[in-house]
Amino acid sequence: MSATLPRVSFGMIVLNGEPFLRYNLRALYPFAHQIIVAEGASPKAAHSATADGHSIDGTLAILRRFQAEEDPEHKLIIVTAEDDGYPSGFWPGEKDQQSQAYARRATGDWLWQIDCDEFYHPDDMGRVLAQLQAHPEISCLTFKGVHFWGGFDYVVEGGLFRQRRFQGELWGRYRRLFRWGPGYSYATHRPPTVLDAHGQDTALRKRFADRMVPGGPVPLYHYMMVLPFQFTRKGRYYEQQAWQWERGRLQKYTEVLDEVNLLNGTRVLDQHDTHNWLRRFCGAHPPQVALLRAELVTANPPIVPRRTDDIERLLASPAYGRAILRRMPREYVRGLWVNGRYMLYYGPRRTLAAFVRRVAPRRLIEALPARLRARLQG
Repeated sequence: MSATLPRVSFGMIVLNGEPFLRYNLRALYPFAHQIIVAEGASPKAAHSATADGHSIDGTLAILRRFQAEEDPEHKLIIVTAEDDGYPSGFWPGEKDQQSQAYARRATGDWLWQIDCDEFYHPDDMGRVLAQLQAHPEISCLTFKGVHFWGGFDYVVEGGLFRQRRFQGELWGRYRRLFRWGPGYSYATHRPPTVLDAHGQDTALRKRFADRMVPGGPVPLYHYMMVLPFQFTRKGRYYEQQAWQWERGRLQKYTEVLDEVNLLNGTRVLDQHDTHNWLRRFCGAHPPQVALLRAELVTANPPIVPRRTDDIERLLASPAYGRAILRRMPREYVRGLWVNGRYMLYYGPRRTLAAFVRRVAPRRLIEALPARLRARLQG
């Protein structure tokens, strides 16, 4: 990459990153100033971790092997809970500490958050960096996800991905790229929130969307549930959360893993009581994903993909097409309601609260009634 382009520190949380991790590191490497990986489990992911809080699939060894064999410019930084002062090996909380750990070590002009199963086309990444160089006023950039389900040839769409409650951003977009510099800090992982040196949320300053990048939108390819073990691990993890919509998640994921049909085919994901359905993917995978897919057949031990005969029958069924058409208007209206309500009420209130916190004297805020003070500080 050209030395004139912005320096990007990629930040990643990973637990059991196989088989995606090595391919993702190779995809990021040409664009990276740093790749900082926080490896390990939180207590709610103990079912997928070793007794000392690390991945059960050899992820930590894979990271160290990459560092030794494929990192000539010493870009990869590995962080474990032990490195950050947690001797049990487990990260406390629910991912905030991991994100803060990689952010504290970032020295780039930009912090690009990425999961090990998230990929971009290299040409798209180059266009993004050129856009950042041309527009230094940008403070946050969001992406629209393409979510793969059941295999590399199918994506899931629907109401979950059209509302703010999915990722904390309007229309379910992903906050992934943040301005970074001295005094900046990573506040929360859900939603991803980076504060500048004045304590201001970078997403409230100058937020841009990938569709504004010259050359067209920049999709985030999210290989969220393409392999069977992803269904079971995600199900176990999310049903450990306190969120009401995740109750019984493992059973729900197990049912659609075993058989997707007309009864559950519009509820393959049902968070927030939404309907979500499948369609065939007709685009091109990023090069490293195409390579990963080709090499899965020779993996040792072999990785058996999910069966797809049931998905093919479903997509060929006219009844399934009619079922999707019946649910589309409802999910569109639901998205308008959830996002519109935020834009008209909650968003302005958050912006005003942030402004007051920034300019009002501390003694004035402390003199406010406790309930109002809690709203301003929340």
